[in-house]
Amino acid sequence: MTLAEDNGPERGGDDLLAAEYVLGVLPADERQIASRRIDTETAFARLVDAWEVHFAPMAAAYAAVEPPASVKVAIDRRLFASTASTSPAPGGSLWTSLAFWRGLAAAAIAALAVYVALPYVNPPVQPPRLVASLAADNSNVKYLAVYDAARHEVGLSLVSGDHGAGKDFELWMIEGKNAPVSMGVIPAGQTARMAVTPAVQQKLAQGAVLAVSLEPAGGSPTGQPTGPVVAAGDLKGI
Repeated sequence: MTLAEDNGPERGGDDLLAAEYVLGVLPADERQIASRRIDTETAFARLVDAWEVHFAPMAAAYAAVEPPASVKVAIDRRLFASTASTSPAPGGSLWTSLAFWRGLAAAAIAALAVYVALPYVNPPVQPPRLVASLAADNSNVKYLAVYDAARHEVGLSLVSGDHGAGKDFELWMIEGKNAPVSMGVIPAGQTARMAVTPAVQQKLAQGAVLAVSLEPAGGSPTGQPTGPVVAAGDLKGI
């Protein structure tokens, strides 16, 4: 069940549904429903557009991946190795040979197919991206979290809620029945990025739980949550 289902439209469910649609964490059937709503409901489509803009900086952090050198070799082989077998008939010109151009076009299409298909046949290994919708009963605090393993950081987007004066939100990682591990005080603002230590990185990659507690300014003085947990959720792969 998604966070949008838990809260319903009366508690801003459409806003969360749009965010989860953009992140790609909705089940297939819910994603189809959301896709149809984008086509038929202007207000919902605008929510989706707004979240795409909101998450754009996270997507921009990923560098483009160049194809391996072997792709160029494969294209050259398919393009130019075939010319020997497509020589024009005696007395004809290579440039006026219909058979040559047909053969070259076929080779070009085949080479393009190899270029396009290669990343799917032998895709580069990418670090995992995990996302979580953080919320809790009797709390209006809602966060969307994205764990970027490549950059060793968690990106947070505040959907709703406020910690109030003299308080701070603190982020925790919870693994099974082990004691919560502090990931630090969440910086103020609608979005934030928090570095992840190597020890926590290993646990997050396995899909731990993230939780947000309300603490005194500067964070918990004990190393464990001292205030109420106002939002929590499981990290899941996308």
